[in-house]
Amino acid sequence: MYGLDGYEFNQIPPHEGGRNLVYTCVKEGAAAKILRISFLPDRSREDFLAEVEYVRYLFQHRGSVSNVISSRKGNLVEEITYNHHTFFVCLFEKARGKLLVENHYQYREGAPLTEYFYNCGKELGKLHQLSKGYEPVRPRYSFYDKFNAVYIAKWIPDSLSQLKDKLVELLTILDGLDRNKETFGMIHFDYGDGNYSIDFDNGQITVYDFDDSCFGWYIYDLATVWTRGVGWTQFEPDAAKRKTFMDDYFETVLAGYRSETKIDDYMLDKLPFFIRVCLMENVVDAFEVMQNAGEESTCDEELSYLIKCLEDDIPYKGFFHEIYSCEKPFAYEERTI
Repeated sequence: MYGLDGYEFNQIPPHEGGRNLVYTCVKEGAAAKILRISFLPDRSREDFLAEVEYVRYLFQHRGSVSNVISSRKGNLVEEITYNHHTFFVCLFEKARGKLLVENHYQYREGAPLTEYFYNCGKELGKLHQLSKGYEPVRPRYSFYDKFNAVYIAKWIPDSLSQLKDKLVELLTILDGLDRNKETFGMIHFDYGDGNYSIDFDNGQITVYDFDDSCFGWYIYDLATVWTRGVGWTQFEPDAAKRKTFMDDYFETVLAGYRSETKIDDYMLDKLPFFIRVCLMENVVDAFEVMQNAGEESTCDEELSYLIKCLEDDIPYKGFFHEIYSCEKPFAYEERTI
């Protein structure tokens, strides 16, 4: 289908909750590629086409993304049926550089870490600016197609009634927010250092894994960047110092973001709220993954921590609150369901 004769295939180790089988494809004298095979039954051909058409649009408009490669038939998505099971196959260019974790979370030599923070915001801003002009042939689903009261009731155990009420409150507030061209459009929905590579020669970021991309509020992606930035200072025992670091970190991210697109103060004021929305997604996804795997729903220390923050309206993922411990970051006593 793709002319990959002679390539060496190596599976990328899967992570918990992962949806796909992913392989690197390497051949001497040829550019490396990434092969993705999707096998779960909850998405259709149209869903995958909507995703890769968005990726192709971003690439054609100079977004720093791993481009999708057409098959020999000219298709962005190939479909294979075997033993009555359908598999969807996509091929992508391999991003230049490597993951931050592969470099042991050490940024490139001779450059300040603030350069990375700025570039992280800059690339996200560029993607959002391109999304503001995106008119899809096949629209991707919207945040509201998935996150609603029915969806919450389906995955959250009945014994967590207080949590359910809090999540429905969040959805009610979301329903009242602006959804205009400047605030709402295609977002990555999983933007973080696990889904982009860094060229350590120049700091350039290349984004990939748009598997969860959907129509949503741009501020959601920024809230995700905030929640994932806590790792840089999570072992600092002084809450005031953690707060100072996070303020400086996000200010640098925002400067990069604003170099490519604008964001109104009205939406920036919603950052603490959207951090809570990120926690909602994390919690619901955790229960969904457990139940889809046929496992009994349980609450480990990490999940219990997120639930406590949501139930007690503790802002900023509890990072500046007494609930937080630098010795056991983001952990709370396990609760029985």
